[in-house]
Amino acid sequence: MIEDGKIFIGASRNPDDSINKPEYLDLKFGNRHGLVTGATGTGKTVTLQVLAEGFSRAGVPVFAADIKGDLSGIAARGEAKDFLTKRAEQIGFTDYEFDQFPVIFWDLFGEKGHRVRTTVAEMGPLLLARLMDASEPQEGVINIAFKIADQAGLPLLDLKDFTSLLNYMGENATQLSTQYGLISKASVGSIQRALLVLEQQGAEHFFGEPALKISDIMRTSNNGYGQISVLAADKLMMNPRLYATFLLWLLSELFEELPEVGDPEKPKLVFFFDEAHLLFNDAPKVLTERVEQVVRLIRSKGVGVYFVTQNPLDVPETVLAQLGNRAQHALRAYSPREQKAVRTAADTFRPNPAFDCATVITNLGTGEALVSTLEAKGAPSIVERTLIRPPSGRVGPLTDGERQQIMDRSPVLGVYDEDIDRESAFEILATRAKKAANADAAKRAQEEAAEQQPDSTSGWSLPGFGGSNDDNQQGRGQSRGRSSGYQRETVVEAAMKSVARTVATQVGRALVRGILGSLKR
Repeated sequence: MIEDGKIFIGASRNPDDSINKPEYLDLKFGNRHGLVTGATGTGKTVTLQVLAEGFSRAGVPVFAADIKGDLSGIAARGEAKDFLTKRAEQIGFTDYEFDQFPVIFWDLFGEKGHRVRTTVAEMGPLLLARLMDASEPQEGVINIAFKIADQAGLPLLDLKDFTSLLNYMGENATQLSTQYGLISKASVGSIQRALLVLEQQGAEHFFGEPALKISDIMRTSNNGYGQISVLAADKLMMNPRLYATFLLWLLSELFEELPEVGDPEKPKLVFFFDEAHLLFNDAPKVLTERVEQVVRLIRSKGVGVYFVTQNPLDVPETVLAQLGNRAQHALRAYSPREQKAVRTAADTFRPNPAFDCATVITNLGTGEALVSTLEAKGAPSIVERTLIRPPSGRVGPLTDGERQQIMDRSPVLGVYDEDIDRESAFEILATRAKKAANADAAKRAQEEAAEQQPDSTSGWSLPGFGGSNDDNQQGRGQSRGRSSGYQRETVVEAAMKSVARTVATQVGRALVRGILGSLKR
C-alpha cells in the first residue's frame, strides 16, 4: 500500500464499514499546505506523526512542535501493540513495519534539546511588537528604534541591546522626535516594562547568538531520510505568545532566505504549526494579512505549512483557503460555536454523495478522520471517511535517557549550546557614553586649571593705552564674552551627536527588511 511519490495516510471506508480504498497524499502537492483539526483526544497527534514519518521517509525535512512530549517517540522504533496491529489488519496494511526516524531535538530553554535562538534584529519590529502585545503608539516607537539601529550600525542581538537603545531614545526623545516622529517617553517606559515581563517569562533565552541557521533544520540523514526537527514546547507553552511568535518568525525566515523553486516533485521542507489558534488569537489585522501573504507565497519556495488545531474556525478564512490537504477528526457540537465549526468544516470539503459530512464529523471514532487531499491538476479529492494508518515510530514519549543519547549523536552537537556575546548596541552605546564623559571631565579640569592659574604680570597702565595688564584684561574679557553664550555639552548630548554622525554617514546603507520585518540576508 506504499507507492512511490505518495504518502500512505490510511484507508477509507464504505457506508457499511467495509474497506473502500487506500488514501494518499501526493508529494508533488505537499507544498500546497494542509490542515489537521479535531477535538482533544481524537488522534490529531498520531495523524501529525504519520504525515511527518511519510515526509521523512521520502527525504523531506520536517519541523514540528511537540506540545505534550508525545511526538518525541518518533525517534525510536515502534513496538508491537494490540491497537497498532489491529488497525493495520483492519485497513489491510499487510506491509506494515516498524521504523525509527532521524530526529534533532530543539528547546528554547536548552533543557530538552539544543538551544534555539534568534537576534532582536532578525525578529523585526512587527513580530517583537506582537510578542509584547504593544499598542499602536508603542509599535511606532519600536519601529523607530529599529530604524535608528539599522541606520546607525547598532547591532540588536539580545534584550539588553534593545533596552540600552530605548534608554538612549528616552533620554533624547525631544531631539529624535524632530527627525523620526513623535517619541513619547511614556511609550518608551511602557515598552521597557513589557521587556521586563518578557525577561521574567524566559524570553531572554530566545534572543542572542549563535542564531539558528535555517540550513540546520533542512538536513537529510545518511540513509536518505529527512531529518525531523522536534521543538520541545511543553514549557514554552506556558508563554503562548512567545511560542506563536517564535514559529511565525521561523516561517518568515524560511520565506526570506529560501530561493524560488516553483512546484518541485516534493517539498524542500514541511512545517507543522501545532496549536495554530495561538497564532491568530487577538492578532492585529496587519499581522493576519501578512501571515496570509507568507502562506500564499511560501509555496513557491517549496515549503509546506500544516496547521494543527482543534477547531477550523481558529484559522482565518483567508488562510484557510490556502490549505489544500485536510484531515478532519471528530468535533463535538454542544455549543452554538461548535455547531458552526461542524458546518464550516463540512462545507470546506468536496462532498461525497455516500454520506453527510456534518453528521459524520460528530460520529468519527478515535484515529478516524475525514480526509481530502489534492490530486490530478491540484483539484481536491472527494472527501472520504478514513481510518488513519498506525505510525511506524513509537507512539508515546522518549525517556530522558533516550533523548540525551540522541542529542549526544546530533549533527549540530556543540553548535548552539554555548552563548556568544559579541560587541553590539549595548557595548557601543556604553563606550560612546564613556568617551563623552571622559572628554567632558578633561575639558572641565582644563578650564578649572586655567581659572586657578595666578596672574604673573607686573607694572601699571591706563585702560585703553596698551600695556600687558590691558592686554590680559582684554583677553579675559573676550574669553568671558565667548563663554557667556556657551553651555557645556552633557554626556548624553555628546553620545547623541556621535550616533547622529554615524546615522548621517550610514543612511544610504540601511538594512532591508522583509514582509514580517525580519532581516533579508
